[in-house]
Amino acid sequence: MTVTPETRFRTSQLEENDGPPVNPTDNRTMGEIIAARFSRRGFLMGSLAVSAIAATVSPLALIAADEARAAEASAFKFDELEAGIDDKHHVAPGYDADVLLRWGDPLFADSPDFDPLKQSAEAQARQFGYNNDYVGYIPIDGSAEHGLLVVNHEYTNPHLMFPGIVSIVEKDGKKKAEVAPLSKEQVDVEMAAHGGTIVEIRKQDGKWQVVRDGKLNRRIMSTTEMALSGPVAGHDRVKTNADPSGTKVIGTLNNCAGGVTPWGTYVMAEENIHGYFSGELPEGHREAANYKRLGIPEGAYEWGAHYDRFNLAKEPNEPNRFGWIVEVDVNDPNSTPKKRTAMGRFKHEGAESIVAKDGRVVFYLGDDERFDYVYKFVTAGTFNPNDRAANMNLLDDGTLHVAKFAEDGSVEWMPIVFGQGPLTAENGFASQADVLIETRRAADLLGATKMDRPEDIQPNAGNGKVYVMLTNNSKRKAEQVDAANPRAENAFGHIIEIVEDGGDFAATKGKWEVLLKCGDPSVADVGATFSTATTAHGWFGMPDNCAVDSAGRLWVATDGQGPKATGRTDGLWAVDTEGAARATSKLFFRVPIGAEMCGPLFAPDDQTAFVAVQHPGDGGEDWEGFSRPSYYEDPSTRWPDFKPDMPVRPSVVAITKQGGGKIAV
Repeated sequence: MTVTPETRFRTSQLEENDGPPVNPTDNRTMGEIIAARFSRRGFLMGSLAVSAIAATVSPLALIAADEARAAEASAFKFDELEAGIDDKHHVAPGYDADVLLRWGDPLFADSPDFDPLKQSAEAQARQFGYNNDYVGYIPIDGSAEHGLLVVNHEYTNPHLMFPGIVSIVEKDGKKKAEVAPLSKEQVDVEMAAHGGTIVEIRKQDGKWQVVRDGKLNRRIMSTTEMALSGPVAGHDRVKTNADPSGTKVIGTLNNCAGGVTPWGTYVMAEENIHGYFSGELPEGHREAANYKRLGIPEGAYEWGAHYDRFNLAKEPNEPNRFGWIVEVDVNDPNSTPKKRTAMGRFKHEGAESIVAKDGRVVFYLGDDERFDYVYKFVTAGTFNPNDRAANMNLLDDGTLHVAKFAEDGSVEWMPIVFGQGPLTAENGFASQADVLIETRRAADLLGATKMDRPEDIQPNAGNGKVYVMLTNNSKRKAEQVDAANPRAENAFGHIIEIVEDGGDFAATKGKWEVLLKCGDPSVADVGATFSTATTAHGWFGMPDNCAVDSAGRLWVATDGQGPKATGRTDGLWAVDTEGAARATSKLFFRVPIGAEMCGPLFAPDDQTAFVAVQHPGDGGEDWEGFSRPSYYEDPSTRWPDFKPDMPVRPSVVAITKQGGGKIAV
């Protein structure tokens, strides 16, 4: 694919994959199943319920009663924040939001100070990376106030990073931003800014601090040596000129959400790998269909112009070495990260885990693409809480499953195992390695349910339920919905709640329900189903990341809100899931214009919420009064009242209650 200035001018929407869907099957979509299920049950919620009952019950009386019940039963105690749009962080009254880490902040005693005008790959390798997404916390000696913060760095925005590469030109009477080609030195900075950070942090006098001389501090980058492990290791389809063994990979890419295992390792999920590859496969190459199913090559990045491994014409097998779950032993800063191939290859979003009743460990995995699937991986071995070393290779042996949702409210987890069902030589699979390299095609053949961008999936040990964030699907057709599910061109997404059979997270069957259909409930055509106790500030769209705190309460972060879509920035919402307050949502924190809300994560004592703020100001050229093509190209002329301490860099923010105590209690 030819790389153009337009493809290099990336924004947060790159990860939305808002292009032609790459799932070619006629498997049923979640929209069709929801519509059929709710049609036959006569399901009524939210604004639909109000409309149906209004003929016999006063709407004002209904709303007043609902608000009274929800207020009494809500699990969250805080004064709601107002939704809006500006260039600052905002948190609910009574809380502090302190920036803990920003792009370029020093991580080691010898790290150079950040200078955006003189940034180099060598400096970036010793500093906090770009576009922080997943945030995890691993206690040191069991402490809720002293631990390791682990953070994924998903991707880079060169038009925001490098001064002078953006120019405004006028064509056909219209002004347009153009981005100059990146130099090799700038590409090297991008490569160093990807990956992840492991950094020691400590709470002192109620505030969190980075420990710059922490002996476990580490940067993981797209240049870090890693090992392929599990069924795919050594397979011919992952061998390259640089690695004829098929066991050693250089780097990790596009690490979106992730997880921390019960044994205290850090797992990084490789998501939108397609953008890093350019060039053309040799004619007739066996990977053509495989790569097409993943949208490879997209060529948004220019790395292939400087490094052969990202050029398909020179290293046609290289993409098969990405799209995995990466596990990192944080206790050893010299350890080799391992790509755990038993967990499948697709555009991974999240890898949250929980220990099942029999001791096996279950990981829930989303494939963040329109019309793709929900997965879970169940280890073959069991977790040993008394022997960390015994758990270190659990992720190399287990069963990957894909979800099939039915109209009657049941869900089946279908095993993705070579030799079972259609996963045989007749369909082009010669081994389990082939099945895992082409996980999407295997799931296609099994008839998995096509979902609306499955992102974070969070199991809840408190109530035994599982929450699936489905961000949106603008490609859903009108004929796939009906009056009971008016969600054609699903712009705002929804949340699915799963209850596994017998409360066993390792079960292969369960039940499902829609917790929320998102969007503005005051607009009837949207069909949102928030409780009527939800205020004008409390509703949201585009659910993306989520967290369950130690009290079992659900918190939802959004990606994609803005003046055109919702008239508000992204943020963090508290969502009731139980009792009379179920489906009531309250706004707790919101980010600056152009930013995406990532994380979130609660410290073990629930006294801190860590959140990640990606690409603040991105897309600002579309927001009147906030336009500027680069952070550092004379920002004072493009951002009103610009101050050096404004939150214009990607950052991790620590939210604490003024005076101490648990959040929202």
